[in-house]
Amino acid sequence: MATKPDLGITDPYELNEDQYAAALDLLRKQHPLIQRYWHDANVQVQDFTSEGIVASGSWPFQANTLVANGQPIATTVPAEGATGWADTTMLAANAKHPNCAYKWMEWSLNPKVQGDVAAWFGSVPAVPAACQGNALLGDAGCATNGFDNFDKIHFWRTPEAACAQGTCVPYSRWATDYVAVMGGR
Repeated sequence: MATKPDLGITDPYELNEDQYAAALDLLRKQHPLIQRYWHDANVQVQDFTSEGIVASGSWPFQANTLVANGQPIATTVPAEGATGWADTTMLAANAKHPNCAYKWMEWSLNPKVQGDVAAWFGSVPAVPAACQGNALLGDAGCATNGFDNFDKIHFWRTPEAACAQGTCVPYSRWATDYVAVMGGR
């Protein structure tokens, strides 16, 4: 998106064949620089602590854990932006006890609960009021976890064949090709 504007990428989750091929080519060129493609937050923390890892894409959870463990670490969102996601809570349409579920959902939106969860997980609370006055999160916790970076984040969504460009590469190909890239192909 940033280094090859001639490709016309406007959304990293909507790539036509040429854009997708360029992304795969970049991943394959970067593969020799990668020690491990992590899929477990604790493994990544251990890699930074004992395996000599010096740079990686990550989440605030790992960065906050490393800081809490006295590791010399800092984070940034690249000028090009980053990807991210928003977790959700859903209620099944046929739930046996929807009133209990609604009560739990209401409780989970309490600013204290939101702040405590954000502090533990390294996330941004869904309730902005949780950013102030939470003993665990602290007044700087939301900024530390990325509250001011929303305009730089491309929020995750499943790549689909039908897209604004007309036709894009679907998620099934992304998943298959990423496994191949991890394996060095």
